[in-house]
Amino acid sequence: MTRLVSRTRPVIAVIGATGAQGGGLVRALLRDPWQRFRVRALTRQPTARAARALAQAGADVMHADLDRPGTLDAALAGIDGLFAITDFWAHFSPERELRQATLIAAAATRASVRHVIWSTQEDTRPDGGPWRVPPMDAKGQADACFQGLPTTYVLPSFYWDNFIHLGLHPLRDARGALQWSLPLGESRLCGIAAEDIGHCIAALFVQGERAVGERVGLAAEQLTGAQMAQVLTQVLGEPVHYRAVSVEDFGRQPFPGAAELSRMFAWQQREEAAYCAVRAPEVACALHPGLQGFAQWAQSRVEVLRQLAG
Repeated sequence: MTRLVSRTRPVIAVIGATGAQGGGLVRALLRDPWQRFRVRALTRQPTARAARALAQAGADVMHADLDRPGTLDAALAGIDGLFAITDFWAHFSPERELRQATLIAAAATRASVRHVIWSTQEDTRPDGGPWRVPPMDAKGQADACFQGLPTTYVLPSFYWDNFIHLGLHPLRDARGALQWSLPLGESRLCGIAAEDIGHCIAALFVQGERAVGERVGLAAEQLTGAQMAQVLTQVLGEPVHYRAVSVEDFGRQPFPGAAELSRMFAWQQREEAAYCAVRAPEVACALHPGLQGFAQWAQSRVEVLRQLAG
């Protein structure tokens, strides 16, 4: 295998390089056997441990603040490709998220970026108006900011990792049985391992201009709550009972973002057919044949799930 001389390789800048999607993309690009791209990892905190780890792995780490346009101009100078993402959950403000996306698109235009991949969602409002599902609506509205750029639009699914990070894992009831309470009803949840999103996006950068203009939904599987409970029953080696809870009850839980998440789950239930059609698992599998299914992901986290279940 011939390794390309570094100065001839296109440079991909990754916003949110220490986050779930951006971090997975940085690692996927750095582990590419053909080393087709140089990686510029953009972060607000370049001296943080996660950023230092990316630098040690071979990324060029640079400071970028989505609220400060001047830092974006410096960070995007001389790049060929850009992964663009905003993080609603960092501040819970769709207005700020929309403003950040606007600044990113403007900076990418000034930098003459040849390929942008924008991580987006559906705008759930047919005709605009007040926010209905804030974590989705602002991203969807921001799509218009990127229309003048050579852009691929990726629509990720629920990260299975959030079952752990948000405390949505099975818990023992008073009798010691494992109960899994989720606001899914009988509908399917489109899901994917966060790390696999990065592999899929890396494949889209390899496609280059062939992917421009495409809207690419990313899901590994579409499973009901009962089906996921069956998987965890096998993985954990004891029965896991799925309990459907209302989105209203879910939204009243005492953790940051519960209300916003409940709106997402409610909309995805109402629009299940359309939402799932956009995220056909065969699309992500074609981009990344090593895609983890839910069972494989759960098996890789089995010890953590057991500890959390108690």
